[in-house]
Amino acid sequence: MSVNITFMVIMGALYACGIYLLLERSLTRVVLGLTMLTNATNILLLSTGGFQGLAPLFNPGIAAEDYNDPLPQAFILTSIVISFSVTAFMLGIIYRSWVLSRQDEVQDDIEDRRVASQSSFDAEDDADVPEDTTEFTPPEEAEEAPGSLRATGQSTSPEAKE
Repeated sequence: MSVNITFMVIMGALYACGIYLLLERSLTRVVLGLTMLTNATNILLLSTGGFQGLAPLFNPGIAAEDYNDPLPQAFILTSIVISFSVTAFMLGIIYRSWVLSRQDEVQDDIEDRRVASQSSFDAEDDADVPEDTTEFTPPEEAEEAPGSLRATGQSTSPEAKE
């Protein structure tokens, strides 16, 4: 399968611009970044389908390799629906933010500043893990449970029962 270099350049530019816009603090730019990312993903899915072929309708006289793959097209339709719903949700958030505060930038709050000022060391996550992490004691070191046959001195072998 050969890949169209123009698709790859456009897709790379859309991914780069989309990620750059996604990292901005303005919600409008975030929506534009998400739109660019979804369009780049649609181009990626389109390029996986290969060259243009025949419609994926069965005809006994056509060889199987002459058909176009319908799966990337179905993925693109699914991606369009998902991107539309995410865009509508983000536009609702932007509208609500504009109605409440007359701005669409995400502001730092006290919790954001507190988390940013903490050190990255976490005592639980960064602690040394011992070699043996089992919670069970080996049979040699285990105490016998009350009422067990070994604790009372009885044997479970067939010779002892006779």
